[in-house]
Amino acid sequence: MTWFLNLGIAGIVLLVLSLVFDGVLEGVFGGALEGLFDGLLPVVAGFLSMFGFSGAIVLGCTDLGHGAATGVGAVSGVLAGWLAWKFSRALMRDQTDATPRQEDLIGTAGSVVTAIPADGYGEVLIRLAGHRVKLAAKSAVPVARGAEIWVEAPLSSTSVAVRPIER
Repeated sequence: MTWFLNLGIAGIVLLVLSLVFDGVLEGVFGGALEGLFDGLLPVVAGFLSMFGFSGAIVLGCTDLGHGAATGVGAVSGVLAGWLAWKFSRALMRDQTDATPRQEDLIGTAGSVVTAIPADGYGEVLIRLAGHRVKLAAKSAVPVARGAEIWVEAPLSSTSVAVRPIER
């Protein structure tokens, strides 16, 4: 039973090491190993852990012997490794939307929160990538609070040039 418990503990240690040192092995040898270990360490760790702990449980709770413990451990280890592979692949495939850029502000509609004087600054509230964003705004003409606007150009990361929407 000690061998099975040691294998289970080794699997847990390998999993912790793969989480702590994620990406370190890929940087070894100037990136020659990049992509080689993608998702492999959690699979091996899952297999070892389930193999060891399942074998120890079978030995400790039944009188079936080492052969049955090894068989049950192998089956549960393969199942755990397969699940770890599937979950790691699913997580690696998960793509997020592109990060919004200043150019994405152009043409965005919004409303004035703080009145904008001619050639002065006020504040506007716009929707960008599903989020409400409050920005400083400059306009060539005065724009009253509550008026609808279009963003003409980004001036900086926190300010835009706007024009009122004529109705």
